[in-house]
Parts: sequence; C-alpha cells; structure tokens
Amino acid sequence: MYAIWVTVKIKPEKREQFLSVIEDDSICSVRDEPACVRFDVLQDQTDPDTYYFYEVYHDEAGFKAHTETPHLARWREASKECVLEQKPTIRTNTVFPRSYA
Repeated sequence: MYAIWVTVKIKPEKREQFLSVIEDDSICSVRDEPACVRFDVLQDQTDPDTYYFYEVYHDEAGFKAHTETPHLARWREASKECVLEQKPTIRTNTVFPRSYA
C-alpha cells in the first residue's frame, strides 16, 4: 500500500471553512475512490491550528487518480485562503498492519 502524511498550519479565522472542505475531501475520497483505503484528518494536541492528513491508497496510481478528483480540486482552491503553511508531503509504503501491506 501507498500512504502519505500531509502537515498543514491553517489560519485560525478560517478554521470552519478549512474543516468543511477537508471533511468533504476526506469523505469523498473514501466513498468515491476505489483505491482510497483511508483518509484521516488529525488535529495537533498542542497547536490547534496544525492538522495532519494520513491517506492510504492501494498503490501510487490510486493516489495519482486522487489528484484528478473534483473534491481535491475544491480542497486546493480553498487551501489558498485557509492554509498558512504546508510542509512537504511524506510518501511511504505501509508495513503494519499487514492488511494494508
């Protein structure tokens, strides 16, 4: 399996907009993309403006298909207003649980 880890810092005044659009991306990814196994959105416990996305796809091709979806396009557009900083995406291969490997 192919997994990515994304870290973003958002503008506090844009939190509701951010949460709405990332929820849309997360739900649509899992619901509508056969290659998307999971898409978790996590909030940092010490910095409420920092969020992490943990996304798992069957393979890199499945992730590439994700990059062409309308829900990701909506996220990218909204992120221009909501995100202060995005760190480089970490790309990985899953090891455990074995059901993902």
